[in-house]
Amino acid sequence: MTGPTRAGARFFVDSWDPAYGASFEAAGGAGPAAPSSAQVEADVELPVTDWRAIDVRPGVRAPDVVLLVDGVRRIDASVWTAEEDGGSFPGIAASYAAGVVRCDLDRGAAELAGARVGRGLFTASPSAQDVVAGAIRYPVHRVGGTGELSKLPAAVQGPLTALEVDVSDAVRADGDLLVVDGPLRSRRNLPRTLGYIKTQHSQYLDARLTAVVTGLAPGQRCPVFRLGTAWGGWSWYLRLPVAAGAPWAGIVRVECSAELTVPEAIALADLSLVTLPRFASTPYKDPRAPQNLVPIAGLERRLRGMLGDARLLQRVLASAARGIRR
Repeated sequence: MTGPTRAGARFFVDSWDPAYGASFEAAGGAGPAAPSSAQVEADVELPVTDWRAIDVRPGVRAPDVVLLVDGVRRIDASVWTAEEDGGSFPGIAASYAAGVVRCDLDRGAAELAGARVGRGLFTASPSAQDVVAGAIRYPVHRVGGTGELSKLPAAVQGPLTALEVDVSDAVRADGDLLVVDGPLRSRRNLPRTLGYIKTQHSQYLDARLTAVVTGLAPGQRCPVFRLGTAWGGWSWYLRLPVAAGAPWAGIVRVECSAELTVPEAIALADLSLVTLPRFASTPYKDPRAPQNLVPIAGLERRLRGMLGDARLLQRVLASAARGIRR
C-alpha cells in the first residue's frame, strides 16, 4: 500500500504481519539495510553492462514433482546445571521437526511425504546427561565455547538441518526438484536443489544492479550471479506475483550449489521462474504473503503440532529435574 506524505514523497506498507518482522530489512524503506562484504561475480549469465530482467524462456516447463522441505524449532525450557566444582552452565531444552511436502503438479495434488521430530538438551556443560521422562527424551548436544545462553538457540540449527536432509533424502526420486526453505548451508551437495530465501537482510549488489532487481515485474528474475560467501554459490532474485508496492515487495533470493556449471545454474534459475510463482501465497490467507509459499505454510502448521504441548513438556522437564536432584 502506498500513499503521499505531506512533502509529496511516497511511503509503503509491507504486506507482512508486523509480528513476523518485515519481508526486507529496510534502510529508509529502500531495501536490505546492510551492504554485504561478500565478493560478487555478477557477469555470469550476462555482462554487467547488459543486466536486465529475464522473462520465462520458451520451452521451459515446471517439473512433474516438486518437494518442499522446511523445519521448525521451539525452546521448551531454559535450564541450568550445577557442576561439582560449584560452577554452572546454562542450557536449553528444544524440540524441532522437519518435513517434506510432495507436490504433484500433473495431478494438482500435495501431500505430506515425510516428517520427523527431534529433541535435545543444548549446553556446554561437561557433566550434563540426557533427560529422560517416560517416552520423552532430550539427548545432550554439547556445544563448544563458553555456552552463553543467548548463543544456544543457534546450536539447534545443525541438528535441524541434518533432520531436513534425512527426511528429504527418504522421499527423493529422479527428476524431482527440491526446494529448501532458507539458505542451503550444508545441503549444497544435494542434486536439483534450490535454497529459497524469503527475507532479505544483506545488499549484495551495487546500486545499478539493485535497480534491475527492484524493477522486476512479477514473474521475472535477474541474471544469475555468484556469491563469494562462506557458503557461496550461484544466486538470483525473482519477483513473485504481488500487487504494486514497495521496491522489494514479493522479491525472494534463490540459490543453488557452486559445484554446478554456469549452464546448469542458469537452467535451475529458469526452472525456478516457472515453478515458484505458482506456490505464492495471498495476503488474505497468509501474513507473510507472497513469500511464504502455500505448501510451506501448511507444512509449518503441521510440524508445530507435532512438537507436542509446550506446557506439558515443560512440566515433564521440571519433574525430571526434581528427580535428578533427589
